[in-house]
Amino acid sequence: MSRFFTKPTHSQVALIALVLTCLISCTSINTVNTTEVKGRQSGELLQIYLAEYASTETTSIINALERYKGPEQVELLVKQYQAHIASLYSSGVLQYGLRGAKSARSTALSSLTPEEAIAIFALFPIDSAKWVKLLATHSKLTQHEIAESAITAGLDPSRVFTATASGMPNTVTPLIHSLGIVIYGQNETSTNTVRFKSASQSTWIDALPLSWEPVFGSFAGSIVYLEPNTLYDIEVTVHNSDNQVQVYRFQEATQPNTPPIDPNKIYYLSDIYDGGQLDLEALNIQGSPIGYAKIIGDGPVIDAGNEFTSAVHLGSQSYVVLENLTVRGGLRYGIHAKKAHHIWISGCDVAEFGRVAGDIRDNIAYSSPTANSPINYDSGIYLERSGIAVIEECDIHSPNLGSNHWGDGHPKGANALQVWAYHDDESLRGQMIVRNNRFYGTHEHRFNDVVEGRLNFERRGGFVRDSAIYGNYFAYANDDLIEIDGGQQNVLVYDNEMEQGYAGISIAPNMLGPSFIFHNTIRNLGDERGKQWTAIKAGGLISKPAGQTLIFENFISGVRNGIAGSKVNDDTTFWITSQNNVYLTENTGYSVGYCIFDQEKYYLSSSTNDLCFNNTTMDIRYEFNSDKIIEHIYSNNLAYIESLMDSDVPSLYVSEEYEINNFSSRVGLQAEVKGPQLAWEFRASEIENTDFPEQYRYGTTTITEDNSVTLTGNNWQMFPISYTLTESSVLELELEVEGTPEVVGVGFETDTKLNSSRVVKFYGKQSWGIRGEDAFSLNSSAISFPIGQYIIGNVNYLILLLDNDDIESWRNKDKAVFKHIIIK
Repeated sequence: MSRFFTKPTHSQVALIALVLTCLISCTSINTVNTTEVKGRQSGELLQIYLAEYASTETTSIINALERYKGPEQVELLVKQYQAHIASLYSSGVLQYGLRGAKSARSTALSSLTPEEAIAIFALFPIDSAKWVKLLATHSKLTQHEIAESAITAGLDPSRVFTATASGMPNTVTPLIHSLGIVIYGQNETSTNTVRFKSASQSTWIDALPLSWEPVFGSFAGSIVYLEPNTLYDIEVTVHNSDNQVQVYRFQEATQPNTPPIDPNKIYYLSDIYDGGQLDLEALNIQGSPIGYAKIIGDGPVIDAGNEFTSAVHLGSQSYVVLENLTVRGGLRYGIHAKKAHHIWISGCDVAEFGRVAGDIRDNIAYSSPTANSPINYDSGIYLERSGIAVIEECDIHSPNLGSNHWGDGHPKGANALQVWAYHDDESLRGQMIVRNNRFYGTHEHRFNDVVEGRLNFERRGGFVRDSAIYGNYFAYANDDLIEIDGGQQNVLVYDNEMEQGYAGISIAPNMLGPSFIFHNTIRNLGDERGKQWTAIKAGGLISKPAGQTLIFENFISGVRNGIAGSKVNDDTTFWITSQNNVYLTENTGYSVGYCIFDQEKYYLSSSTNDLCFNNTTMDIRYEFNSDKIIEHIYSNNLAYIESLMDSDVPSLYVSEEYEINNFSSRVGLQAEVKGPQLAWEFRASEIENTDFPEQYRYGTTTITEDNSVTLTGNNWQMFPISYTLTESSVLELELEVEGTPEVVGVGFETDTKLNSSRVVKFYGKQSWGIRGEDAFSLNSSAISFPIGQYIIGNVNYLILLLDNDDIESWRNKDKAVFKHIIIK
């Protein structure tokens, strides 16, 4: 039987499309997918619920809302906005507001009232920027009414209007080794690529694409591991859903590694200090953009006892360097700045600060029997409402008062560093650099948080934006080792070593992202009781919206959790992108022993190529959205996992497809950072040396008990070590040379292949390697060489070499003696 096809008329096509649209729409509204319920905003949960249990009639909706049982936070919103939610659902706003066709969206929003707008902002806090844009475009509300609605709902729309309309200027904010980028007026459905290069070079380098930031409707992110004081070209290409392309080009220089100094404002401490508090405001010491004022410690100890609030009072003095000061005392703070900017604190030792207990109540310390508040927030350094600062190479330790543990309530007590980077001037906010420091307590005398931010639950709290914390050793806290809670846009935490805290890094909540946590080592956790919660603590995505954290290539080992949600206003939701990390856990139980413990299973979070292993279950262990997990290829390889556990410097294999542009480490998983050790000494007598491949020809190697190494002949020797060179590392040794060799030097290798850029030549007739001849004289054996200016990062082998290829072995009388090799 023949089948004939008749071409439909235009009216029939329209009718078919209308029916299909209705079917698709009704199906999507009335189908409840339980996997989607977790980790959704209140408005989304109610839309799903009402689609199941109510018609579009107001009476039916009200009855369904009165019966609603769900998360406590959503129940509270239902009670508060019941009539408005019913109206929004009946008119179609909940269904069509963000995702519907433009015509349906315009109709649904055209009659919106200010009260309904308040409900919208309360129901969809993460999407505040998108709703501002929609209401401004489709509703009849004035900008003032929209702003008032957002404020009433508890949001801060002060910058959202200009941001969503592309009225805010795009920014590139330089730090010493990174650049933070924000481009406003973007859409979530767009994609982007980023590339950069030094202005003096022609080759472009791919960077990580910028992340969608929902609060202001922007793309934001960072370029990392850059050279100081270098001009860079940056190109961001944005592709939107309509196949339109917008290219943004910037040129920006990173900050110099040291500040400019005014030669007329260099002060030696012994000339300006005679006891008590060092008060820079009283001394009127400050510099200018073209030259900082510098105070140099030259012997005296600043000791303020408890007679002054701080031992060193900067006040609002700016463009100031404090160098090599030893600071003791201060009733509340060792060093305190308020509303200052451009501060550089280098090489200082701060201890014995803060109040002492005058009364103990329920194991919590108070300053006196009449005090109403426990002792809290006393700090070695407190930068209060201050911005643009560098704290480097400092030791902060031994506060006067330790902290209670969680068994007696939320820990309260002293911190090593406290930061509130919200300066009055917006251009001076954030931009904090905390690098290569050692902040540590002891097992029985711990900090509350080692690094604490003020106003954790506000976007203007903590480091605020564009800050970097790297190369540090943080240890011994009864709460967090570092918290960056609050504003976190382009805040970078990397290359740090952390141990002995109840939690490692707190990002709860991230109220403006993205923030980045990468190349850190977090292990050996535990408070003074030995209890711990998690290496990375997150939460509050919906209650305190809304930022993403990118977590890359960290080594995390603990008995409990790798990443876990903690309640922020009863909200444990968090948003992370996790890739190329090692998560090793031990315990099992309802809320412990997980690589990632995410009860809400937020649908945008992902775990890609992470090696997850629980040593009790001998398998991966997640409480996470399983659709967003891509396991590492060696997740079930026990021999490989054991090698990671046994290694002092573990490195994860990452195949090319999972390398992260500009972030993936070339030398391993993370940089190993030493603890509170002031100098590293080469102990040759305790290490087994071997001939360096393809370079050793002949000769003898003699090692004495005082760790002196004597080489004769044409002799290269390698010694396995584990050390990380930083920019400030200085190599010191004594060298004696006999004869006329071609090269005598010291190398710092990551493998057994020769690399001339990793060997310092101190003597010899051949032009080769890093030129260090100026640091050595045959008349004086002592050498001091700034090795960190040439080589940084992990070192796996120390090479000692005496090279001379131009002479026969039987005539070679050359000799080199290496003594007292130290790195500071």
